[in-house]
Amino acid sequence: MAENKNVGFLKIALLIFALVTIVYGIGYFFVPAFLVNLSGDTPVFHGWLRWPGGVLIALGIGAILVFLNPQNQGIFVTTMAIGSGLIGFALLWAWFTLEEEANPWFTALPTILAFTLAILLWWSGTQAKDILCPKKE
Repeated sequence: MAENKNVGFLKIALLIFALVTIVYGIGYFFVPAFLVNLSGDTPVFHGWLRWPGGVLIALGIGAILVFLNPQNQGIFVTTMAIGSGLIGFALLWAWFTLEEEANPWFTALPTILAFTLAILLWWSGTQAKDILCPKKE
């Protein structure tokens, strides 16, 4: 019974991760100019934002696939936890070096989201390690 509870927590973390990455991915893939304008920062070439948008959408779909079948998917969960942590650190760095014209909340919110996702994925992955990385007999 405890095993199902641990997988339940993992599945919640994966759904949150999927939701966040797909929403950001759709934004960067389809309306990157709107997001740049919303941030209050200098315009950039939209092509540079569309390709990471596609990657984010793919990662969100990957999280849904792991949600549906978490067996032996420890590498994905670990990779997404590391990636979320690195994103959090990169955004924290950007937050501290914001230009005066930029909107701080536009960097603060994803920073907090990224660190929260990293913590949720690490914690849930640790609790569900018997499912994610079963021992071979």
